[in-house]
Amino acid sequence: MFVVSIIVLLLSFYLLAVVCDRYFVNSLDAISEKLKINSDVAGATLMAVGSSTPELFVSLIALFKPGNESLGAGTIVGSALFNILVIIGASAMVKKAFIAWQPVIRDTLFYSLSIIILIFSFKDGVITMTEAGIFLLLYVVYILAVFKWKKILPYKEETKDIIKDLEESLEKEEKKKTLLGKILRFIELGLDKLFPSAKHYWWVFFISIMVIAGLSWTLVESAIVIAEFLHIPAVIIGLTVLAAGTSIPDLMSSVIVSKQGRGGMAISNAIGSNIFNILIGLSLPWMLILAFTGNTIHVATENLNSSIILLFATVLAILFLLLLKKWKIGRMSGLVLIGLYVAYLVWSILQAV
Repeated sequence: MFVVSIIVLLLSFYLLAVVCDRYFVNSLDAISEKLKINSDVAGATLMAVGSSTPELFVSLIALFKPGNESLGAGTIVGSALFNILVIIGASAMVKKAFIAWQPVIRDTLFYSLSIIILIFSFKDGVITMTEAGIFLLLYVVYILAVFKWKKILPYKEETKDIIKDLEESLEKEEKKKTLLGKILRFIELGLDKLFPSAKHYWWVFFISIMVIAGLSWTLVESAIVIAEFLHIPAVIIGLTVLAAGTSIPDLMSSVIVSKQGRGGMAISNAIGSNIFNILIGLSLPWMLILAFTGNTIHVATENLNSSIILLFATVLAILFLLLLKKWKIGRMSGLVLIGLYVAYLVWSILQAV
């Protein structure tokens, strides 16, 4: 059962990456164009939803698993660390980039506020409707700030089509003639039959939601089995394995845009996804549970508090690094960030042993 759970977990990660990048994000892109939504706003809302939906569903499903409620919170906190350290680090290693400081300041400010609220909410280990509402309210303020930020601090916006480049890169990878590649290609052909053509983007959107929800349920079930077999808290699996796996779509797209010389977009994507994960990925499931069941939500914070504090430290570290490098980031900076994440993983594993 343990080996089967690991195989199912890995396969689910792969399918999540394919569904998010090839179908879900494409449908969101088409919807934003149809509704004539500004690219900044689309990135902070629809695109953030696209890359963060797996964490949102894992957080929601975990709340229905007695004794494993903290799995979702652990996944989101761990994913935030992965996004900041690995995604930004990998993007920096691919190609040196000059970063527009205006959107970074905006996102860093709201990300810092999100973490501060998270620390205070987890302090007593109990989540209330008021606390969940504050998370949601801050996200609304963030969206309003995105609307107005370019008027306050003007900056040049990158506009190249990410989705098209992402698909082209994926197609090149699929041409590899390995046995594993052929198996994965066979699975992808099955997915192609499940989804309608791109012109029916609303149907693609809804089918993607259902598939992601099903895969997220599979991830939660597999993670619980693995945690029980290894005799470690499920939240540790969330902080490490699930966090990295659900962030694969973000990592893939960020590396691709970095190759195009748009490292600033990769950094904004990483920080913006974290804002969505914390403010919506946690608050929305909490509000739904509190509203429909009336049950109190308890969070096992003993394995989360130190990681949350590390989150705040990484924000300061990234900001300091960018200031030190005069808003330029390159290979050495990337190595340092990825090295910090490896150290975090080792520390988390040692904590669980």
